[in-house]
Amino acid sequence: MHLLRSVPAFVPELDYVAETDGKIVGNVMYSKAKVINSEGSEHEVLTFGPLSVLPEYWHCGVGTALMRHTIAEAKRFGYRAIVIYGHPDYYPRFGFRNAKAFSITTPKGTNFDALMAMPLYAGALDGISGAFHEDPVFNLDAEKAGAYNRGFPRKEPAHMLPIDILLDRLEPSARQAFADRDIKTLAWLNRLSGREMLTWNGIDEHAMEIINSTLKEYGYAEKLLPSSDILKRAELGGGR
Repeated sequence: MHLLRSVPAFVPELDYVAETDGKIVGNVMYSKAKVINSEGSEHEVLTFGPLSVLPEYWHCGVGTALMRHTIAEAKRFGYRAIVIYGHPDYYPRFGFRNAKAFSITTPKGTNFDALMAMPLYAGALDGISGAFHEDPVFNLDAEKAGAYNRGFPRKEPAHMLPIDILLDRLEPSARQAFADRDIKTLAWLNRLSGREMLTWNGIDEHAMEIINSTLKEYGYAEKLLPSSDILKRAELGGGR
């Protein structure tokens, strides 16, 4: 965050905190990014991150409030679109769709549900295609980051819940689907969409029900199925 605020890509008018009773409980920051086509032409878009909320205020609407306000502000300022790497079952509620729908890919030309885009006005991404590039500030130097972090009081490492919490509830064929992908923690599922997981051998809607009940139990966002109204509304150009 301290590096992001020092580069030209940073958008200070979209750096917001959420506050309750005089206490800062959340923050979101935006920066300028690019979609570059095969001929080298660049088109400016926005991206955001980090979006952070204090754990004790999760599931209270803080993140939703930050997103809805800043999306509206980005529209008001006249920005073209927002492209992100994010939770593929959380951000569709705001109107984000798989970037493949707009012919936008990773710099390597690949695509997956966690790469999402949302035009901020009708036709904003018409005629625009290519690879999404964040500002180089996001290419962190691990050694420099570690040195910076040592200037703060020591914190205990986050405890990542093991995937066994979920696997113990699944049938053998579903467990094998996770073993084939070497998934070790429950949090790792945040990178995957429900649609993607349903393409795995051994994962059907019954398995997804168990997966979603487990995610909900441990405070994670549930997976959206292809029939979800949220996904349908996002495809039509609007969030919840």
